[in-house]
Amino acid sequence: MSKTYSERENQYLKKTAPSLEERGISKIEILHKAKRIDNDEFYTRYEDVEKELSMYDKKTWENKTVFCNCDDVVDDNDKNMSAFALYFLRNFKALALKKLICTHHSGVVDLFHQKTQGYVFIKDGFRELKEHTEGYTGSFDHPLSLKILHEEADIVCTNPPFSRAIDYWRTIIESGKKFLIISNIVSTISTAYIPYFMDNKVWPGYYEVDWFLTPQRELARAAGYWFTNIAIKNRPKYKQLKIMPLQEIPEKYKQYDDSNILLVNNCYIPSDYKKTFAVSTRPILNGLLEKGYKIVQDKQYDPPVNGKICFKRVLVKKI
Repeated sequence: MSKTYSERENQYLKKTAPSLEERGISKIEILHKAKRIDNDEFYTRYEDVEKELSMYDKKTWENKTVFCNCDDVVDDNDKNMSAFALYFLRNFKALALKKLICTHHSGVVDLFHQKTQGYVFIKDGFRELKEHTEGYTGSFDHPLSLKILHEEADIVCTNPPFSRAIDYWRTIIESGKKFLIISNIVSTISTAYIPYFMDNKVWPGYYEVDWFLTPQRELARAAGYWFTNIAIKNRPKYKQLKIMPLQEIPEKYKQYDDSNILLVNNCYIPSDYKKTFAVSTRPILNGLLEKGYKIVQDKQYDPPVNGKICFKRVLVKKI
């Protein structure tokens, strides 16, 4: 989708999205606050949100309430606004959304909020989350946020703080709701998350996220990836795995560790190997668990080679 939007769409945004002035805060104040922040708060770029979300069938969103429970809505300018909120607002009618709810933890330094931790958008406008919100922080695990999650939300879509990812994953997955979120790329082989992949409660989305924006709106490298429990169809061809007989895998991409466990690299996967073997994060991200293989240990595997521990892996086996 082009980043040039029609005049009608922009008028719709101006009607619905609260401006900085309406919140009683200036851009200069935001910049001053941003310079004092020292945490893991990074913002997702609009192009990354658009690239991933456009891969899902529009029926996924039809008549659904989308809950962005780690995002804020500010102004009708994408430089001052959550990329998630901006995407859903610009595509509200095209996706036939029922409702969009955006909340955000105010944290130690609150960049955007002016006594309001959230907004509810419907096709005819918006309202602030003010009623019954005394003491509401906007955090995803606050009772009010949990109430919205369990009673109103159909799909959760956001970029939660990496520092709270373990708690966030637990909260979202236990809710039973559909979700599409960004987390660290190594979640697939980390003990805290492996059980979710093992039990088929989550799987990788389509794309990785290599860049984020700092609070100062500067580009920063970060190893992120989309994770979801929404069906993935036709993964891009360049991500296909190299599944072949063990004998055909180049020697430099296979070895055995001190426990006689096979380690394979560079997305090579043995098609005729009946024993457990270890893979890195990339094969899981590329859809290995959708190709007739399963995770067989619910914690990360640290392979010892010549007495030295190598990069962590996950143990898998052909079904």
